[in-house]
Amino acid sequence: MRAGNLYGATAYGGTGDCVLLGVKGGCGTVYEMYPPVQKGDAWKETILYSFKGGEDGYVPQGNLVFDSAGNLYGATLFGGGKGTTCDPFYQYCGTVFELSPPKRKGGEWTEKVLHSFAGGTDGANPNGGLVLDGTGAIYGTTAAGGNNNCKTTASVGCGTAFELKPPVARGASWSETMLHRFTDSQDGENPSAGLIFGGSNLYGTTLTGGDGGGGGTVFRLAPPSKKSGRWKKDILYGFDGTGDGLDVQSAVTFDSNGNLYGTTLDSGGTYYGIVFQLEPPKQKKRTWTFNLLYGFMAPPDGGQPAAALVFDKAGNLYSTTTQGGTGACTFGCGTVLKVSP
Repeated sequence: MRAGNLYGATAYGGTGDCVLLGVKGGCGTVYEMYPPVQKGDAWKETILYSFKGGEDGYVPQGNLVFDSAGNLYGATLFGGGKGTTCDPFYQYCGTVFELSPPKRKGGEWTEKVLHSFAGGTDGANPNGGLVLDGTGAIYGTTAAGGNNNCKTTASVGCGTAFELKPPVARGASWSETMLHRFTDSQDGENPSAGLIFGGSNLYGTTLTGGDGGGGGTVFRLAPPSKKSGRWKKDILYGFDGTGDGLDVQSAVTFDSNGNLYGTTLDSGGTYYGIVFQLEPPKQKKRTWTFNLLYGFMAPPDGGQPAAALVFDKAGNLYSTTTQGGTGACTFGCGTVLKVSP
């Protein structure tokens, strides 16, 4: 926002009644952080919404996104009131939600579930990292659901990419369109991050599967042609864990030249995760070129990056790692990283 406030979500905590390991741990929150008035003072936090569990969703996942009216959009892994095949311990298959700001200063934000996933041929366990187009439609992925014959996780299905269109009439329901149902290990399995736009195309990743050896993929979804009427999916690169990477849990990021950047959790050998670049082909029908930018060596270096990368004006890349660093955890407690050209 213009005021410099930060917005995010926590998987647990808040005032909800969800139980974690036998202890009431809350169902997750959406929060806002205010920068200090005086330099050096602490930031202040406000909880905008505490999830209750059940039909309103719980365990929010991924980043939030604003629309032009100041509404926030996000996803929860569970809850929503639909689906029974998504997890042996948690209820329901997840939601996409909207949080609307109060009409009066000091009032409460209002949550509305836009779509409850049902599992089965529908998606299950949405990942957050949603993107909006100019019409207000919402695009994202689910880690499971889509194909009942694909059983690679505790949930059923290899995952989906979806679109939610806003209602034409006030008060009507949002409508869901399946852009792609991931079908098997060759197609890619379990997208674990959101989508990004590159022109009219959508780009994303899958944690595993793919034609490179099962180490995950970077894929593109092209909008429907008049002839086919269906979105077209192409694998831009398949990881095999022998010199490139393994397990792609982050979204990808474009630079101004059309190159894609991302991270993998592992490498299958020397490194504890990598930062990579994919260069687009210079000629049609050629393959994208993989470049290894950095390999993590674990403590005291970072390890197992799982978040998307962000550019600064000088071309440096920033992100985080889930392990590594000098913390007292078994494999380090994680790092904030900078990779320079």
